[in-house]
Amino acid sequence: MSAIDIAHLQTWIGKQETLYDDISLFPAQALAAALDNDALPSKGDSLPPFWEWMYFLPTPKASATGEDGHPAKGGFLPPVPLPRRMWAAGEAQYIKHVVIGEPASRVSTIESVDLKEGSTGTLIFVTVKHEIYQQDELCISQLQNIVYREQPAADAPLPPVKAPPVDATWSKTITPDPVLLFRYSALTFNGHRIHYDRTYAVQEELYPALVVHGPLLVTMLLELARAEVPQDRVSRIKFRAVRPTFDTSPFKVEAKREGDKLQLWSVDSDNAMCMKIDAELGEAV
Repeated sequence: MSAIDIAHLQTWIGKQETLYDDISLFPAQALAAALDNDALPSKGDSLPPFWEWMYFLPTPKASATGEDGHPAKGGFLPPVPLPRRMWAAGEAQYIKHVVIGEPASRVSTIESVDLKEGSTGTLIFVTVKHEIYQQDELCISQLQNIVYREQPAADAPLPPVKAPPVDATWSKTITPDPVLLFRYSALTFNGHRIHYDRTYAVQEELYPALVVHGPLLVTMLLELARAEVPQDRVSRIKFRAVRPTFDTSPFKVEAKREGDKLQLWSVDSDNAMCMKIDAELGEAV
């Protein structure tokens, strides 16, 4: 690996891009079908929390796409010279409803670029702020925390098991499969091959199986909340990926409520917590 010029990467701080979308109906209906929801959304409905990740999608040309399926480095995001990229954590505030079928815009800004040394080696953290507007009003404000790291050794263990809470109020078992992962990749125009190319995921990035998307786990957890407390709406979330989830066995999405707050988490077949969300309830206008 070449030396990392962190000062050069930090020149990306403050860089912005603006994307536009008409929040069309088909992606919302397709995601509802992929999640096996009973009801499909209609034009004019409010977009459920975290479904916004199907919109405002960059569309790099095939020639501008890396071998791993990600856009080639050096565009909007800084050209971090580390091979493995993951969505480590994030936050979102839901201020106003985003309406399906109405045009919207998203302004994205590079907030920070930081170098750290961890137990697994060199890490680069990039924080991106996304602001989604509809009718010139701010509807959603998000922070996306991306981590870049070195490729682990073939015998490197997974992150240590962190036990989930034991007092879940609601629990649902999910059986992932390649069709679900492919559909979510397609709906989010996510070309990262670890989600649909088993040979690549195992042989090149050294995962034991296909990896369930972090945003898909967040979406499934928020769908559990939407089903169990339909009279309330999530107004703010803070989430963190604890451990990868794979497609080789069922996993659970679980939650409990304390007043106007929710704790949500996913747990795999090893009883390891994989995704954790702290959420607040409060109706958007």
